[in-house]
Amino acid sequence: MPRSLDGLVLAPVADQAPGQVGTRTRFTYHEKAGEIWAEYAGGDVVRGHLVGTREGDRLDFRYVQLKRDGTTSSGHCVSTVVELPDGRVRLEETWEWESQRGSGTSVVEQVTEHDG
Repeated sequence: MPRSLDGLVLAPVADQAPGQVGTRTRFTYHEKAGEIWAEYAGGDVVRGHLVGTREGDRLDFRYVQLKRDGTTSSGHCVSTVVELPDGRVRLEETWEWESQRGSGTSVVEQVTEHDG
């Protein structure tokens, strides 16, 4: 049985382009019966939400966010759930904006209490 993401806090391991999600952004995940959702904020993102599904180790979701400059943006992401040797969770993400041009890949990893 794949590990649940419910209640986990994850953060990007590297900054994306300016005005996007970065290492100061924190994602709080929830999972129930194949549904996933999360709230996120930090860095240039004032508030963000994502919602979608999980099938095995594959997440498929859409996200929408409000940035500090007052603009909003949205997109689609497919992620693979990986369990790290130390027991933490990593998401390897492939994303594409739907509200603007751009696509890419990113990695977010579980934050432990010691990471701040």
